[in-house]
Amino acid sequence: MLQFFDPTQHEYNPNIDYGTPPSTSETQVSLTIDGIDVTVPEGTSVLRAATLAGIQIPKLCASDNLEAFGSCRLCSVQIEGRRGYPASCTTPVAEGMAVVTQNTKLAKLRRNVMELYISDHPLDCLTCPANGNCELQDMAGAVGLREVRYGFDGENHLDAETDDSNPYFSFDPSKCIVCSRCVRACEEVQGTFALTIEGRGFESKVSAGQSEPFMDSECVSCGACVQACPTSTLMEKSVIDAGQPEHSVVTTCAYCGVGCSFKAEMKGDQLVRMVPYKGGDANHGHSCVKGRFAFGYATHKDRIKEPMIRESIDQPWRTVSWDEAIGFAAKRLKDTQAKYGRESIGGITSSRCTNEETYLVQKLVRAAFGNNNTDTCARVCHSPTGFGLKTTIGESAGTQTFDSVMKADTIVVIGANPTDAHPVFGSQMRRRLRQGAKLVVIDPRRIDLLKTPHLKDAIHLPLRPGTNVAMVNAIAHVVVTEGLEDKDFIAGRCEPKQYEAWRSFIMEERNSPEAMEAVTGVSAELVRQAARIYAEAGNGAIYYGLGVTEHSQGSTMVQGIANLAMATGNLGREGVGVNPLRGQNNVQGSCDMGSFPHELPGYQHVSDAAVRANFEAVWGVAIDNEPGLRIPNMFDAAIAGTFKALYVQGEDIVQSDPNTQHVEAALSALDCLIVQDIFLNETAKYAHVLLPGSTFLEKNGTFTNAERRINRVRKVMAPVAGMEDWEVTMALSNALGYPMHYNHPSEIMDEIARLTPTFTGVTYEKLEKLGSIQWPCNEEHPDGTPTMHVLDFPIGKGKFAVTEYMPSEERTNRKFPLLLTTGRILSQYNVGAQTRRTENSRWHEEDVLEIHPSDAELRGIRDNDWLGISSRVGRTVLRARVSDRMLPGVVYTTFHHPGSGANVITTDASDWATNCPEYKVTAVQVEKVSQPSEWQQHFERFDKQQHELLEPATEDADVAALK
Repeated sequence: MLQFFDPTQHEYNPNIDYGTPPSTSETQVSLTIDGIDVTVPEGTSVLRAATLAGIQIPKLCASDNLEAFGSCRLCSVQIEGRRGYPASCTTPVAEGMAVVTQNTKLAKLRRNVMELYISDHPLDCLTCPANGNCELQDMAGAVGLREVRYGFDGENHLDAETDDSNPYFSFDPSKCIVCSRCVRACEEVQGTFALTIEGRGFESKVSAGQSEPFMDSECVSCGACVQACPTSTLMEKSVIDAGQPEHSVVTTCAYCGVGCSFKAEMKGDQLVRMVPYKGGDANHGHSCVKGRFAFGYATHKDRIKEPMIRESIDQPWRTVSWDEAIGFAAKRLKDTQAKYGRESIGGITSSRCTNEETYLVQKLVRAAFGNNNTDTCARVCHSPTGFGLKTTIGESAGTQTFDSVMKADTIVVIGANPTDAHPVFGSQMRRRLRQGAKLVVIDPRRIDLLKTPHLKDAIHLPLRPGTNVAMVNAIAHVVVTEGLEDKDFIAGRCEPKQYEAWRSFIMEERNSPEAMEAVTGVSAELVRQAARIYAEAGNGAIYYGLGVTEHSQGSTMVQGIANLAMATGNLGREGVGVNPLRGQNNVQGSCDMGSFPHELPGYQHVSDAAVRANFEAVWGVAIDNEPGLRIPNMFDAAIAGTFKALYVQGEDIVQSDPNTQHVEAALSALDCLIVQDIFLNETAKYAHVLLPGSTFLEKNGTFTNAERRINRVRKVMAPVAGMEDWEVTMALSNALGYPMHYNHPSEIMDEIARLTPTFTGVTYEKLEKLGSIQWPCNEEHPDGTPTMHVLDFPIGKGKFAVTEYMPSEERTNRKFPLLLTTGRILSQYNVGAQTRRTENSRWHEEDVLEIHPSDAELRGIRDNDWLGISSRVGRTVLRARVSDRMLPGVVYTTFHHPGSGANVITTDASDWATNCPEYKVTAVQVEKVSQPSEWQQHFERFDKQQHELLEPATEDADVAALK
């Protein structure tokens, strides 16, 4: 009697390699494999069908994240009615097909194939770092190989030299079986094309670039090749040093807003490696150099391991117990309020911390401090997204999944550099572009996405910094005047009066590409081409970043993007949408959790009496109905002497906020600064209380990524200081007299769900079952909402906003003739506190100033010259890098190294609606210099002093740890 197996009734197991990718066909095909009836989608390979049925066919060159290749022939099978032994990975199923996977002939064939592989492979399995986790070793056992007749006397590759140039993995070509999996992973998964197969036949070998060391090639160290390698040819150095891990925990990366899932592979309490998890809905088993390899900061010697206090910032730190530190902090806060009033203190939440931790900090401020002086670093990056999207389409978040991009026909990227700032999603975007999607990039700088191999239609609109609104209005003008609107969508989904007002405005000649050409610096014809490519696409998707929001008209530009999407009907289905690319891992979550001074969790305004009543009933305390201070207001009030104490969890506002000297002056004026962080960062140098933070590896909780996906963060190791961040906040609240008690972050999430309409259905149990959830998750959407606004908007009809272009007040003149804009780089993360303490600094040892060749020639500047950069508020010195990636008149730098002082020269100019700083437009002058700036010299002195004041305390902590 035949057995029957239906894979559709079985859940996908991310821990199994199914050999080839799944088919998306809705047509089902039935066949038999070793006498078992199997039904799978049309287009499925025989290898995958067999694996789904629990039948293991040996394989080496096949992997389910790569297209079938058919080179190893180990997966050969017999098919009734066909000659020979076809490779099951490249053979699609057919109706009625009868497959045999095991018999004497196949066994002999597979042993012969394996024997040939082993004849050019060293037999050092006992000392090999892959021993116990080697596919070649496993397959040799699976096929029953017991001897190799050919010996090693002939020509072989066993003396090939190992390439150890990469800090994270080694390449030992003597163990390479040339299966091409690494090459294909580099091409198909990462999209870098850094690896090739060089030579033919027996001379074939894997080569990075043109036979270059890995560090000198175009390899971006994403780890896809290492993960794909079935032998120890490509092997993590951490595994070579520590040995194979013995257990793993699935958690979520704490770097960018992609929110990749990883298996933290452990040996006891030692983290050996981070392996991207195939079950992660945001990354599908891919990774970047940061998440994959840059985890060493978690155990770095600079970690703050004990609570510390001091009376003033010129005194040495004193190591104390948790109770004493919390008591000291609570007394300072109480005394400050008693002397200066209830509004004299506040708190800043972190986009690096979990949802639960962020929720507790804003609750602490509102319930224990008794005011609404809570804000977050999202203020300085994506607050215009919240305002702009809320006012137009009704929800302060992106509309799609990341996977949605695979159905986009035209991709518009505005003010974002996905391959550097969101690299895993950047790789996915590149896959879609290689499939034929068209690309429009609106950015002053030529980003790497424009260099995507096999990219066909791409338009780059290199606009002048600060002219975003002029550009989006010009594009919309083309859409309207050329009749490219989606009239049905507008009629059915949008407010007619607001649409007519916007349409009349946008049709004015002053908004035409020709009129705006002098403003944006981009040819009118190129703008018209871009507008048509987007509007005429079946599916047009917009992705934007900080190059949109960090402007004086950031909120206006977000409204303009939403206008454009509504006008063309590119909302409410897969392949379209308005998609903000969040910078840090939990920017979305920190906003969702009520970190802003005017909004409680779930974007509920503090002035709404009914909303306050809900929170007051659960919290047991009255909530102020007036919005509190934003971060810039806190700084101004501190300098004015009315704001005197601040609790900062997990943010380095001295390095990340604009006009550094203004921030330093504000923090110096505080009577009490409480910093909770993992290192003595630039902000902690001004602190009176230093509370050890915990890394994502040391805590439980959730992060919410840029696609609204709530992912679990699971504790991998014990907190080095004994407490998770949420426990510290809870202890401080209790010391202040407002009782908080939670046994686990899941209880905090339960409270969030009670009070936040978009989270009402979120529980840890559901997250464990589903893997992740995209909010809204409620009775209407019990399993979450992958695509937003399918039928309507939360505000009913979409509201077009009139987006008048207003030039930035920050303009060039004879004294400051250049425009500085800033951004990020692949190897470093935000302020660099984490990545600078890893080998990632090998790729980016310092921040540099990119300057166009014509501007450099005019000033006699060459590569590596020291340049003084002066603005209206400050001066710093950076090394020059002559580059044609920007327009003449535009210079560019990053802000990953504190001594660079990039934000010493950025100004206080900010978005009109949200106070998001205008980092992207600073008028500067550049000249050759021979010494650091005055601020940098002060920085060096102050940095040295603060580390000297820390030394006695850290020495005491080290002694205590030894005892």
